[in-house]
Amino acid sequence: MRHDVLHLWYLADPNSPRYVGVLRLIASGKGVSLRYGPQWLSDGFALSEDLPLIDTEHMPPGRLAGEPRAVGAVDDARPDRWGEKVIRFVDKPKRTSLMEYLYYAGDERFGALGVSSSDTEYLPRPGGPLPRLADAQQLSDVVAKIEAAEPLTALEARIIAGGGSPLGGAKPKALIEIEGHEWVIKFFNNEPVDTPLIEHASMTLARRADIVTADTQVIPLKDGNALAVRRFDRTSGGRIHSISAGTAIRAETPSGAEPELGYPALARVLRRAGVSINDAYLRDTRELFRRMVFNILIDNTDDHEKNHALLVLYPRESGRLKLAPAYDVLPTNSGQGFQEFICGSAGQESTLTNAMSQCEAFGMTAPEAALEVAKVIQVVEGWREHFAEVGVTARDIEALAERIDADELKTQRERFDPSAYEQPAIKTRRSSAFSGPRPR
Repeated sequence: MRHDVLHLWYLADPNSPRYVGVLRLIASGKGVSLRYGPQWLSDGFALSEDLPLIDTEHMPPGRLAGEPRAVGAVDDARPDRWGEKVIRFVDKPKRTSLMEYLYYAGDERFGALGVSSSDTEYLPRPGGPLPRLADAQQLSDVVAKIEAAEPLTALEARIIAGGGSPLGGAKPKALIEIEGHEWVIKFFNNEPVDTPLIEHASMTLARRADIVTADTQVIPLKDGNALAVRRFDRTSGGRIHSISAGTAIRAETPSGAEPELGYPALARVLRRAGVSINDAYLRDTRELFRRMVFNILIDNTDDHEKNHALLVLYPRESGRLKLAPAYDVLPTNSGQGFQEFICGSAGQESTLTNAMSQCEAFGMTAPEAALEVAKVIQVVEGWREHFAEVGVTARDIEALAERIDADELKTQRERFDPSAYEQPAIKTRRSSAFSGPRPR
């Protein structure tokens, strides 16, 4: 079935879906537009800042050839490379436009938006119940078969259809239920190190640096480990509208200009539109700064625009955005020397000097930012001991140390001096008893 027109719904309360508007396939399948429905225009809210509540067909921004994009926050509701692969393998749509991917992603996508074939009732692509923790090994086997392009049985197709296609990223993953909560389970095949355990160790180490992270647990399998990450866009019986950092930054970028996808730009979004209750946005920007520094120091260079997210906690208020818990935090072990996200005046350069260069964007003076850097350095200095406590093998620790403790990063930890960023005292000229008023 071809889908040139679909319908967007809001599922903060899944038991009471609210119609948002109509989605249309445009530009030869390379984009998806949105037009709000009359009721949503009357009592809804702007899904992202580039989708104001006006009666018009909102169009996606121009994209390079071969890079389809849905409009605004709708783009965050579509699957990424792994989800698209599952859809092609399991659902086998006759056409693989962006609209098909939006539809076949089903009901468990990121955030609180849903895609339906009807504008009168919420009718998502049918999917089975989420697999349970006890199904983790079977899920892993199904994922391996998809990776190897081996045919699935009807039962295996139903298992992965329950939660394999709504998710972003390139690595194999699926949704599972653990004690009544939704978790993402991530599988790693043919990795040179125990990546699931290392990611768990990295996330728990980040917490020691006052970084809020998604809950994680390691799931033992017959041939290694998987990692389960608890969803932060779900509440007890509800869903939280969420957008990626890329969507938030693009939404405030003037038409025709290139977005500056980076930590300083995201910090400015939070300072302007972050939750103002008890100055939550100030805590968020400081934490975002610590995340940047932590990622630099553990060689996590895969910190791209979709690996940061914002929760839209107060949709109808100006101060509505909350920094989501950190996720996908682990050493990439690349040693490439630059991040995916811009860090400062030197662009994506992986240095503390670059991180400090635009500290004012995070609402901090240089002395304040330097103390935050020192705090993160102290935590990262103990990374070996922490990883060992979590269970990472000595062999894997030594493999990671080739990057984390290499001169490029270790020297930065050792030589960073917070006192170098102290504000010099302002010298006042002593008045003279012989000085009178200056002539005018």
